[in-house]
Amino acid sequence: MSVNKNGLLAGQVAIVTGASRGIGEGIAKRYAMEGAKVVVSARSVEDEDHYLPGTIKHTVDAINQAGGEAIAVRADLSVAEDRHNLVKATEEAFGSADILVNNAAVTYFIPVAEFPERRFQIMMDVQVWAPFELSQLVLPGMKERGAGWILNISSGAAIHPDRTAGGRGGTVYGMCKAALERFTTGLAQEVYDDGIAVNVISPGLVATPGVVHHKLITEETKDRVTPMEHMTESCLRLVHGDPKVMTGRIDYADKVMTEFNLDPAALI
Repeated sequence: MSVNKNGLLAGQVAIVTGASRGIGEGIAKRYAMEGAKVVVSARSVEDEDHYLPGTIKHTVDAINQAGGEAIAVRADLSVAEDRHNLVKATEEAFGSADILVNNAAVTYFIPVAEFPERRFQIMMDVQVWAPFELSQLVLPGMKERGAGWILNISSGAAIHPDRTAGGRGGTVYGMCKAALERFTTGLAQEVYDDGIAVNVISPGLVATPGVVHHKLITEETKDRVTPMEHMTESCLRLVHGDPKVMTGRIDYADKVMTEFNLDPAALI
């Protein structure tokens, strides 16, 4: 549970969105443990900024106190200025990004018949357009170096549901994640010859603050809960190696853990 300055990501610059808590926080810490300089981004800077616990300051403090290197950049990814500023702040602090992790999400569980247009637009902006535009913003630097990694965080909600099962208002969330997966494979194809890898991964059911808040862990689902460290280790595996081989993957944390026989590290 320490930082290795000469680790797998030594000297690389990583942007992780939605990193104030949950999976994003875990990914930021795991990358820092392997020597990456991490830009930790989310809307929550102070404790009072969100009803759920966790802030980007807390994530950065944990990394820096462990001997890593990280900065916090507040960004509301539904706002164009914030998206551009995130990449600009990264370049000013550490240089252009080697790794981009699109993890941020805003989710409303509302049936289609009642879904407000404004909330639909926010979800699409944060979970589809923001990953798209952030990728556009980091690609020039990656192409110039002939190397780079983009990792998108999806969900099992992208899979077509059983039409007889009865839903919980997750249709728009599933739409966003399905679009993100198709974007991943399309972009992977487009930048294959540039030495840039693009992958997407779903975590399974991890007991993050958001998952707990939305009561997604029930008697029926509790046996499917997987450790945070399985997701963070899988996300590490998908941002190093041969980009000609490790690209265009639509992955799940448990499958990555098994395929590569990974031993998850405890987080700082």
